Amino acid sequence: MSNPADFDPVAFLEQFVRIESYSGEEQAVARFLVATLHQLGFAADIDGAGNVVATACARAADDPTAPIILLGHIDTVAGIVPVRREQGRLYGRGTVDAKGAFATFVAAAAKRRASGNFRAPLILVGAVEEEAASSKGAHFILDRYAPAACIIGEPSGWERLTLGYKGRLLLDGHWHTASAHSAGQATPAAEQAVAYWQAVQAYCASFNADKPRLFDQLLPSLRAINTTSDGLHDEATLTIGLRLPPKLDPTHLIETLCGLLPDDAPATLAFRGGCFAYQGDKNNPLVRAMLKGIRAHGGTPGFLLKTGTSDMNVVGPVWQCPILAYGPGDSALDHTPDEHIPISEYLRAIEVLSTALHELC
Repeated sequence: MSNPADFDPVAFLEQFVRIESYSGEEQAVARFLVATLHQLGFAADIDGAGNVVATACARAADDPTAPIILLGHIDTVAGIVPVRREQGRLYGRGTVDAKGAFATFVAAAAKRRASGNFRAPLILVGAVEEEAASSKGAHFILDRYAPAACIIGEPSGWERLTLGYKGRLLLDGHWHTASAHSAGQATPAAEQAVAYWQAVQAYCASFNADKPRLFDQLLPSLRAINTTSDGLHDEATLTIGLRLPPKLDPTHLIETLCGLLPDDAPATLAFRGGCFAYQGDKNNPLVRAMLKGIRAHGGTPGFLLKTGTSDMNVVGPVWQCPILAYGPGDSALDHTPDEHIPISEYLRAIEVLSTALHELC
């Protein structure tokens, strides 16, 4: 665009969504974002992890003012959702999770930058590999910034603020047994794997018995289960995902899960992606600015605690600053073949965030 005033946020989001950017394959979309941000007058580049990093206002080398960071992610899960506009909705992979939120960041920051009223540095980070257990982009920036406040780009709905996310642990199990006749007494690998999954379910049910609130519960999910045989040996593999409540240490949970496996089981367990739950405070200038923005545009604010995870789990414990997640869209559509965002909600979220940024910086 020759003039930032010509910026069309809906056309921008549509083009953003059209560029596939599965986790680990974000290079093309990163280049597109840098070019767009340059046209909008931002200083923008790609860092050593592949993140897109943009600054909305100049900052002197000796300026002690801590920045406000808008941290979204530019990767998506796999799956092609045909990009199209229908009945006031934009369909496509990432419209909700979470290109819609990062596009909101870009549009709101551009709107505020055009007003020229920044009193604090504003930094946008489009992180890579959030949808992978690595969270590579968020980990890369941990020791590079000490922000005054941070907004995570994730769908909350334009009237809601997400204050916390559950923790996570992934378990990969592998069973290997000699093949045997189905009428015999040996327990095949497949049955042993299923029995272990049932033991995990039973443990979680016991853990949750006195915890009525979903955010406080330990939630298991069977991500995958497969069996193979070469006629001499049978193998079974499974992947279990666990969503952890506050204060549950993934390391302690690993010990418990290992204890559920019989001592003589022909199996190995491997663990990855462990992280603690994290919940931010709701009485701080960041929350107040966002509440003001929602009310200013006719909304009735509310707060959410999510059962998934986000980059908040990575940066929140380290930065220890006011933090929340915000973005348009219904998170129930995350990762689904029907992923779409109402265009009117996206535009309203831009106005909400623009108003909040006016208060903050």
